[in-house]
Amino acid sequence: MTSKAELRRLQDDMDVAESYDDWLLAARAHDALTGKAEWRQEEPSELYDHAQIRYRLDRLKKFRKQQDWQGLLYALNEGIHGNMGGMGKSVLYRQAKSGTKVLVEQYIQEIDDALRLLAELPEEIIPTQQKLDFFYRSNVCYGRSALMLSGGGVLGFLHVGVVSELLRHGLLPRVISGSSAGSIVAAALAAYTDEEMAELDLIGLLESGEEEGRGVIRQFVSLLGSRLTAEDTEQLISATIPDLTFAEAYAKTGRQVSITVAPAEPHQRSRLLNAVSSPNVYLRSAAMASCAIPGVFPAVMLQAKNEKGEAQPYLPARRWVDGSVADDLPAKRLSRLFSTNHYIVSMVNPIARAFLPRDERVRPLRQAATSLGMGIGREVLNFYRGVAKRYGDNWPKFNMMMHSVHALLDQEYSGDINIVPKFRFQNPLNLISQPTEAELRQLVKEGERATYSRIEPIRRCTQISRTLEEILHRFEYGDLRPAPGTYRRPKSSRRRPPPTAAQKRALKAETAARAGKSGRAAASQRAANSAATARKKRSVA
Repeated sequence: MTSKAELRRLQDDMDVAESYDDWLLAARAHDALTGKAEWRQEEPSELYDHAQIRYRLDRLKKFRKQQDWQGLLYALNEGIHGNMGGMGKSVLYRQAKSGTKVLVEQYIQEIDDALRLLAELPEEIIPTQQKLDFFYRSNVCYGRSALMLSGGGVLGFLHVGVVSELLRHGLLPRVISGSSAGSIVAAALAAYTDEEMAELDLIGLLESGEEEGRGVIRQFVSLLGSRLTAEDTEQLISATIPDLTFAEAYAKTGRQVSITVAPAEPHQRSRLLNAVSSPNVYLRSAAMASCAIPGVFPAVMLQAKNEKGEAQPYLPARRWVDGSVADDLPAKRLSRLFSTNHYIVSMVNPIARAFLPRDERVRPLRQAATSLGMGIGREVLNFYRGVAKRYGDNWPKFNMMMHSVHALLDQEYSGDINIVPKFRFQNPLNLISQPTEAELRQLVKEGERATYSRIEPIRRCTQISRTLEEILHRFEYGDLRPAPGTYRRPKSSRRRPPPTAAQKRALKAETAARAGKSGRAAASQRAANSAATARKKRSVA
């Protein structure tokens, strides 16, 4: 078999792989055949500053070997960020299929090991206060990763496969956003724990129940919006999303989930609903609003829980529609709220896919033509939008339409790591013929397969931030938590998320156990003192 034929066979094996292990086996064979396995071992490259990475790696190893812990701490302070020497560039992860430069992987692992070692060092070597200052500051400087789920109608089932695969590898970020179809998956992640998500069969849940209920679901996934009512949409979302508010969901799972909604009226801006900005809004209400496609579904009034635990309108004078119209991927807002600076995008939006190369290989001519076309389109829309604003009172519907189209074209549809499934349903209207459960499960599988090639980039690019989160969790609620009164919380800790209900219960139980232990010790000491006093009296007598 010729090398080209063998490469095609291996690519086919990756395209139809049933698991990540199967995909990785074929990917490594593909790299070996193309010479990319050797490329991974070779340190020199114009794609990154290999000399700086090697110097820092050797320096960190030297400090560890010499047990120079202060020197190690100082060296980490010098450069703990995700793009040291260009090691975070996406191009480094597009060369070989099974990973990036081994030097980069070794450097990231060395930092990971050094962070864990410093966290465990006793108080007399590095004071707890110094460690807390370092870890909180590093967490803010390094930033966090976020997963953004785009809109896409029935193609939102691809998100289920993406999320399932990330959960399987322990790589699902805590910060998640969703719009339109992505809002349903995001709401499910907000409401269900990792264990519940692993056991949850979303499609089976949708397909269960009465025949009438299944008909509503099939109408929804078939994009037959004209046949749906607001009651039907509510029935669909009620089947998948528990009746929780954003605050209640966060207290349960600890995930910082946001759902985007767009205004149905002019002179308003899109909203990012989450446990910080709108803690009392119901998840179901937010998902319904984000799925309200303009012209297909009616605009939605949000619902929230009041202080008596009763449902009531939230901003009753406003109505909201499909979040992907205005802010499909709200990266800037997530950055302000949750200190995110690294974005993983699950992109299934058919409109956005037209501007994204499927293989992520940059073609200068196509990139220039796309940018030029987008720029001209925006300028034309700006002109017509100005006209519409001038005569907005006479053309209200046209004004809203122009605003929505401009918002669609004026968005950024890519992130640091893009997961773009190679689904066969390029046109969602192909699914009008009532998709079966098997067809929906095929969409989920395609989402999983699209994630296989991104597992290693996500693992490496998020490894340090995940380690910092884990260490800080141990300092705040776990085995590294210092005794009260022996430390002060650094200013940078204010950007940490509030504790969940489970964390509060664990902390309360730990405090009670400490109090009980100290009480028993005090009682034992009092008994010992009483016995000593009695012995002394007897000896005197």
